[in-house]
This record gives sequence, C-alpha cells and structure tokens, in this order.
Amino acid sequence: MLLDGVMKLVKPAKVVEATTELGIPESAIVGIGIALLVSTILYAIPATTGLGAILLTGYLGGAVMTHVRVQDPAWKVVAPGVFGALVWLGVVLRDPRLRKIIPIRW
Repeated sequence: MLLDGVMKLVKPAKVVEATTELGIPESAIVGIGIALLVSTILYAIPATTGLGAILLTGYLGGAVMTHVRVQDPAWKVVAPGVFGALVWLGVVLRDPRLRKIIPIRW
C-alpha cells in the first residue's frame, strides 16, 4: 500500500496511464496517493490501527467499484477485496478484544 501511495505521488507515466484509463482524472492522482499514504500510516500505528483499517477499507471498496464500473476482469475486481480482508485479518490478529467479539472459533 505504501508503494502504491508513493507511486501516485511520483506519477510515472504508467501510473498516470492506468489511472486515466479507469476514468479518473490525472489531477486526482496525487490526492488519492496522499489519502492512501495517510490511511496506511494510520494503520501501521498501533493506537490508530482501527481508523486506518476503516479508511483502507473505504479506499479498497472504491477500487472494487471502479473496476466493476469499467467491467475489468474478475481478478481485478476481487483483488482489492482480498487486500481489504487481509487488512482486517491483521487488525483481528493484533487485537485480542476483537477476537472476543467476532464469532470465529480460534
């Protein structure tokens, strides 16, 4: 996630091309990168992991919607959802309080 955020700030031609093909204007790329970096950093800090996970879930949900809208192949639609599940798996594994309220037998 950090690499993706940094690449959106650097804006190499391949990132600009891929983003504009999805219908996102080039002027939005840096803002998206900043949002991704802030969300990822919040996720990495133990005191703000929950907020970071919520923000990353929103970001990744937007990625799913974008790929659905342009009718990309299924793997491009599913991949952000898998990353979102991994984000929350990381939160659940780090926080024993969540393991108590989530109905999964460990």
